[in-house]
Amino acid sequence: MLIAGPTASGKSALALALAERTGGVVVNTDSMQVYRDLRIITARPTPEEEARVPHRLYGHVDASVNCSAGMWVADAAKALSEARAQNRPPIFAGGSGLYFKALTRGLSAVPPIPPEIRDDVRARLERDGVEALHAVLAQCDPASAERLEPRDRTRIARALEVIEATGRSLTDWHRDGLSPLLPPDKVRALFLAPERDELYARIDARFGVMLTAGALEEVRALAERKLDPLLPAMKAHGVPALMRYLRGEISLDGAAEIGRADTRHYAKRQFTWFRHQLPEFEWVKPVEAGGTLIGKR
Repeated sequence: MLIAGPTASGKSALALALAERTGGVVVNTDSMQVYRDLRIITARPTPEEEARVPHRLYGHVDASVNCSAGMWVADAAKALSEARAQNRPPIFAGGSGLYFKALTRGLSAVPPIPPEIRDDVRARLERDGVEALHAVLAQCDPASAERLEPRDRTRIARALEVIEATGRSLTDWHRDGLSPLLPPDKVRALFLAPERDELYARIDARFGVMLTAGALEEVRALAERKLDPLLPAMKAHGVPALMRYLRGEISLDGAAEIGRADTRHYAKRQFTWFRHQLPEFEWVKPVEAGGTLIGKR
């Protein structure tokens, strides 16, 4: 079972209820909830919820690691094998479209990038700026450079490190993919699609709850580690704004509003991404999904 949807749409609660009903195991399919440093700000299931049914791939990666889709797929394959061995239905729940796409359609076979090449690209990015690296990429991989926005620091660095490490572009690697773990015709896939106004109100309210629950302290502890700002964990929604508050650049109210706005924009992009990239997902209202799934084995 695959349960996708925008942030704050109720995926975790539905997956938990379904796992309790079926004896299943919930497998995280969210690229930010993999990081152990960010339980509150990423709305990971609580320890109490995780104790009710088996949960896998939540908080199992340190924030200093760039958990790529390839790393997640390898971990997901182990979780899937374990669930099958225990005769537990696997329930993949999350909002990361790339993870679901990798799960059901396979993934490019890009080999691991040597740390020295990755560090060199990051150092050049900080020293020379993103425009300079984009110009270098345009010379050695014009197709990727044309596809990427000139100020997209993360994707430009990724494309450059891949071609420098392997001599092949990301486009070339994408043609030689790995087989999917769960072919789409073998699973049921739902996309929870609440009304936009309702969803945005939930996002706004949830950010306040996160702050009350200790999100600021969580971000403060992360900031004290002085990690590479390009790491995914450092860019989780709400983290950059709260770090700006901790540096005295903006007010807490200003940081909260930026965090809310960034999360609303992300939810909008999730709707668009799934509609175009994974049209096989069945779009349902959250209340309808609960009635459909929980009432059935």
